[in-house]
Order: sequence, then structure tokens, then C-alpha cells
Amino acid sequence: MFVRVVLPLAILGLMVYTLADLAGSDEEDRGGLPTWLWVLIIVLLPLFGAAAWIVSKQQRRRSGGWGQSGRGARPGRGPRRPSGPVAPDDDPDFLWRLEQERRRQRREDGDSPADGTDEDPPPS
Repeated sequence: MFVRVVLPLAILGLMVYTLADLAGSDEEDRGGLPTWLWVLIIVLLPLFGAAAWIVSKQQRRRSGGWGQSGRGARPGRGPRRPSGPVAPDDDPDFLWRLEQERRRQRREDGDSPADGTDEDPPPS
């Protein structure tokens, strides 16, 4: 019973997952093979095709591409990180300008800064 029902359902589920993952992939994730060929491999050879897709995708993510090694082998691959601070309170230049503006506003209002200094050097 188990082999006749559950195993084919598991294989079908794996095939559907692999085809959905393939549909959401970009050209670089396919390793140089066209989408139609991957679909053909996955549908005709469900276990082998799904395993080949998952293993090759993991290998490309780990190595940065086919036949290349190291993290810097292919620019633009790997986790995407913002080039600068994510939020204004993470940006030291923004915080410094904000503090300078606050101190300038105090001087214009006639108040003196609490710490006795007028200017701080900009962060480096």
C-alpha cells in the first residue's frame, strides 16, 4: 500500500516543487541549459531530474557559478546586500548632520549646547 500510493505522491510532489522552482529561477540559475530542456529532464526522469536541479542549484549558489570558485568569481551573485546603510539611524553622516542642524537651531534660538561644544568633527 505504502509503495503504491505514498511513493508516487512523494515523487509527484517533488516534481511539482522542482518545476515551480525552475519557473521562478533566472537564466543564471539554470546553468546554461534552456528552460524547456530542464522541464523535459524533470518530467521524463522525475527523481533524477529533480535531484539534478536541486543539486546543481545548490552547487551554483555555493561556488558562485559553473566552473568558478570563490565568492568574488561572479559579481552580483550571492546574498544581495544594500550598498549603504539601511535606515537613516544607521548612517553616521546623517546622524552627524542631524546633530549639527540641532545645534545650529539652538544657537539661533539663543540656547547653548549642553555639552559645551559647538561643532564635532564629521565621522570618518
